[in-house]
Amino acid sequence: MARASQIVLPTLAGPEVGVASTKAFTCQLATLACLAIAAGRDRGVLSAADELPLVRALAEVPSYMAYALELEPKIRQLARKMAASRNALFIGRGTNYPLALEAALKLKEISYIHAEGYAAGELKHGPIALVDKNLPIVVIAPCDMTFEKTISNMHEVIAREGRTILITDHKGASLAAPGSWATLALQDMPTLVAPLVFALPLQLLAYHTALVLGTDVDQPRNLAKSVTVE
Repeated sequence: MARASQIVLPTLAGPEVGVASTKAFTCQLATLACLAIAAGRDRGVLSAADELPLVRALAEVPSYMAYALELEPKIRQLARKMAASRNALFIGRGTNYPLALEAALKLKEISYIHAEGYAAGELKHGPIALVDKNLPIVVIAPCDMTFEKTISNMHEVIAREGRTILITDHKGASLAAPGSWATLALQDMPTLVAPLVFALPLQLLAYHTALVLGTDVDQPRNLAKSVTVE
């Protein structure tokens, strides 16, 4: 594909051994963020003063990720609970909705648990009918402009005895009312880089759930690294 393309933006992720392709996801997000900033400068909609904090935020991503990795022991405990479920739901709004899709994809790919990612605003248009005490629902809600509405969705789930796992930041954890099954609180960070960092605990949850179930996390059944047929 690179040879056939006119322009290539390499992700520089290095060899991706696992079929589930986790680091490729975050590297692609970083590359696209850099492209968006460069396009903003070229089009004149971003000034040098506007660009500086965005670039600084990207440069600080490794430290945010290092902190997220410190949550792994707690994620491992959650995975043991997740492994007992046959289904799971991930919800988020705005840029957190694609993260919900990524999280659900990773869980189903390597643990073989049926999982779906849903826009939190669409919760009452179907998925809420599935909510009971046996359904874990992962709520992706950094403290951004969509936070209050997402937390409102979460409490609708809690009111119906759903098991919610809230993934947020320190500020969000302080504002969210109690009632979640569990809460993972990352560092507060700029909205631009939140998707890169929040992907880590979601991918780790899938990874450790698969380990508990004894599945092959690198070579899941029926999946191939390269698809050669239509």
